[in-house]
Amino acid sequence: MGIFDKGVKKTNRSFFDRLSHAVIGRTEVDEDVLDAIEEALLATDMGVDTTLKIIDSLEERVRRDKYVSMGELVDMLREEIADLLDVDNSEQVVPFDFTKKPYVVMVVGVNGVGKTTTIGKLASSLKAQGKKVLLGAADTFRAAAVDQLTIWSERAGVDIVKQDMGSDPASVAFDTLKSAVAKDADVVLIDTAGRLHNRIDLMNELTKIRNVMRKVVPDAPHEVLLVLDGSTGQNAFQQAKEFSRATDISAMAITKLDGTAKGGVVVGIVDQFRVPVKFVGIGEGIDDLKIFDKREFVGSLFSKEDIA
Repeated sequence: MGIFDKGVKKTNRSFFDRLSHAVIGRTEVDEDVLDAIEEALLATDMGVDTTLKIIDSLEERVRRDKYVSMGELVDMLREEIADLLDVDNSEQVVPFDFTKKPYVVMVVGVNGVGKTTTIGKLASSLKAQGKKVLLGAADTFRAAAVDQLTIWSERAGVDIVKQDMGSDPASVAFDTLKSAVAKDADVVLIDTAGRLHNRIDLMNELTKIRNVMRKVVPDAPHEVLLVLDGSTGQNAFQQAKEFSRATDISAMAITKLDGTAKGGVVVGIVDQFRVPVKFVGIGEGIDDLKIFDKREFVGSLFSKEDIA
């Protein structure tokens, strides 16, 4: 079983349940089949623009190749979607550049998407690889956030820098990087406040954190990781739009894919914002945050066996 089979099983089933009505008994691809694919893609929350882009390309390929079997159609569909996910022209995701030390990751995302949990799981994975990890609790506006990150630091067996609730987030980030340099840490993961009630405030806060960190590590942060909840569908699109306006997002982590039939949102967000997915959450366990493999993901999302 591939690592994404559990994570996108509901999306896979939903897609092919919808598609099967148009496909069964047919020997060639016609407009009805393409309409069924369009409807099925939209149902996965892939988004209208991305769906139409895929359908237009499929129509052109079917028109060019004349006779296309259902199996060949699914191959085409998988190729089209894999191409949309390939925003950085790399076959394999490289999560962190360990030639930069400490490698500083600023993690952003609204409350409730699994941001702090994602940080904890990343810390655990990196610690298991023998890396020295330091967490920075810069979400000082929510009482539970610092406590939650502290629990994760204990579970992962890594150090954490924190201050009292209401402290200046930039001050926490500054202290975290000073400590990281002193302790010769490999990776720093900075948790930030998950608020979108006023984008100007968010932008100002993230900019201040960046500027303060650069007083310690001149090119920090090396990564701005946006965490999105895949089960929220179109709401995740809106969050990605807001954070993209507030800061320069360089990568994404998509959580809660195991509990949704909306796995197509991953494709739509990558296509619309041209930012790669580096991690996906496919369960609640500490090991259920996986490095994103677009080919394996698409293979699990649309399996030819489902129309056999």
